[in-house]
Amino acid sequence: MFEEDSAYVVEAMGLDDLPRVMEIERVSFPLPWPERAYRYELSQNKNSHYVVLRRRSAVSPTGRVRSLSSLWRRDRHPPILGYGGFWMIAGEAHVSTLAVDPEWRKRGLGELLLWSMLKQAARLSAFEATLEVRVSNAVAQNLYIKYGFEKVGRRRRYYQDNGEDAWIMTVSDFGSQAYQTRLRQLGQALHQRLSPSIPD
Repeated sequence: MFEEDSAYVVEAMGLDDLPRVMEIERVSFPLPWPERAYRYELSQNKNSHYVVLRRRSAVSPTGRVRSLSSLWRRDRHPPILGYGGFWMIAGEAHVSTLAVDPEWRKRGLGELLLWSMLKQAARLSAFEATLEVRVSNAVAQNLYIKYGFEKVGRRRRYYQDNGEDAWIMTVSDFGSQAYQTRLRQLGQALHQRLSPSIPD
């Protein structure tokens, strides 16, 4: 989904990705989804679109090359660093989850996942994009605002772990030419940011 010379690749999530996805899920959310929920999304929910993000090479967050036996899976795919998903229903792309391995955060990977999902939603002719985010999660909100999401409502006590409210954030002009131009420009800037990290 991203440029071929990028250090990262975003691709469709498969059932064999779930063990690693669940590792990230458990350290990312107070109430993680059970694995059976992801199995349902991947095998039965025709409206769901889930992706994983991998690095194209076996390089650790510190820049050191790890042994392939400890880093790569037996099928020789690079390890998953993050994942995300959305539901496409009646022209609305609803982002349902987004998470990055804690060791790989603050590198633009969450943004790459979001951009990739929005590009996929555009290819599916979405005219609106929406999501929920904790009212305390200013970092995520700033990313969503960068991508044109606006606060349009508030869900009271939405999060079951602590009763925290959620902002409903939406891009109402998602299908417009102006927004798609903006999305393309954001992708170009993101590509420039991530490309220098490709190892020699």
